Amino acid sequence: MKRIHWRSVGGLLAAATLVTGTALVSVAGSASAATTICDQYASVTAGNYVIMNNRWGTSATQCISTTNNGFTITQQDGVGNTSGAPVSYPAIYLGCHYTNCSPNSPLPKQISTIGSAPSSISYTYVGGTYDAAYDIWLDPTAKKDGVNKTEIMIWFNHTGSIQPIGSPTGSVSIGGRTWTVWTGNNGGNDVVSYVAPSAISSWSFDVMGFVKDTIARGRATTSWYLTSIQAGFEPWIGGQGLAVTSFSASISGGTSSLSSSSSSSSSSSSSTGTTTGGCTATYRQTGNWNGGFQGEVVVANSGNAALKGWKVALNLPRGQRSTVCGTVPTAGPADR
Repeated sequence: MKRIHWRSVGGLLAAATLVTGTALVSVAGSASAATTICDQYASVTAGNYVIMNNRWGTSATQCISTTNNGFTITQQDGVGNTSGAPVSYPAIYLGCHYTNCSPNSPLPKQISTIGSAPSSISYTYVGGTYDAAYDIWLDPTAKKDGVNKTEIMIWFNHTGSIQPIGSPTGSVSIGGRTWTVWTGNNGGNDVVSYVAPSAISSWSFDVMGFVKDTIARGRATTSWYLTSIQAGFEPWIGGQGLAVTSFSASISGGTSSLSSSSSSSSSSSSSTGTTTGGCTATYRQTGNWNGGFQGEVVVANSGNAALKGWKVALNLPRGQRSTVCGTVPTAGPADR
């Protein structure tokens, strides 16, 4: 089950709660051969992954046919309100989702101990109203049940008037691609969404690129845990024939660094500056008036040793300039 975290173009936010007492039914099985599941919350294991039907937003029938590394929606009769929530989130995942953990799961794992998280995806698209999305869940604890504190969504494709929760707050380059970034909160957890400008059918990438950018935006820290990596669809209308034709994800140990190949710019309330090593700089606009604006930059050192000789660079839109006011500590973890 998932909390609702979408809103319409008109800005109507759907209810963001789960019905108390709803049971999560998990059906264990093997997906090495095609297996069709239609039960509301049924799931099967597929090697190191779990594939779930997860029809949480409608009582209408939804069925998926699973393989050893993906699935196809073979029937989807539900119709969701495009001003609110989708009808389901059929997905394949590595990690833990509402106490249902994938076999031999390496997750949850503390972010600071993850060197990389390589993943690959191949999608098949059809008509309808839906998004094709990765869900990456982060939490301050090694949580294996319920909703985590921060959700990262990577929108590989979307159709119709649906859009992520919150509002667009900038753009970023991750993995050689440009993404529009939306940030918000659904009443239960923070959501950071990365929206592709056009449909992506297949891609191999490091999930940690998005985790690092989310941390730089102040929505998590390296002491938090990565609990699951999920890939699937959120259909509102139609969806029969949508497929994850292949999926893989793994975790490599090592020392995580907040330095990444991403670069950001902001169109409204927040952005990140240039970062080096364990030093991060997060900018947010705190006020504006005719002809000017006010903002703050928070510089943090995530390491254990003092950093010297650091600097922060902000890329402002053409025609803007900044005047810096304030104080900087002369000693401490963020030693200048």
